[in-house]
Amino acid sequence: MKTFLRTIIVAALCQFLSGAIQAQDVDSVAPVVIKTVPEAGSKDVAPGVVEVRVTFSKAMADKSWSWSSAWKDSTPEPAGKPKYDGDQRTCVFTVKLEPNKTYGYWINSQNFHGFKDQQGHSAVPYLLVFQTKDQ
Repeated sequence: MKTFLRTIIVAALCQFLSGAIQAQDVDSVAPVVIKTVPEAGSKDVAPGVVEVRVTFSKAMADKSWSWSSAWKDSTPEPAGKPKYDGDQRTCVFTVKLEPNKTYGYWINSQNFHGFKDQQGHSAVPYLLVFQTKDQ
């Protein structure tokens, strides 16, 4: 009888815990950067007016971004305003790149959380660093 009672109690606890612990799905977790152009770590980016493109793992909220400098003077001069492509996953920022310079952006950061998905989850911070080549 004790074994039967223990089995019933364990089964009830398992049923209760399975309802209390929810599995995660893509919609409930923070978006992450899955691709950048230029690619992070590139050392041969052509100088001039270019589009910096950051693609996320899911659709993002429109007009929601935080392009933060990684260090003093690490960001290029803007040549337009950020915007999302039609897929709402790729943010595009047109900038002017100088030759032979290293650039760095935090895509979100410890202090800035503007890149958010359509459910309001802030993207995981991502450091994008690249270098331009000589003319």
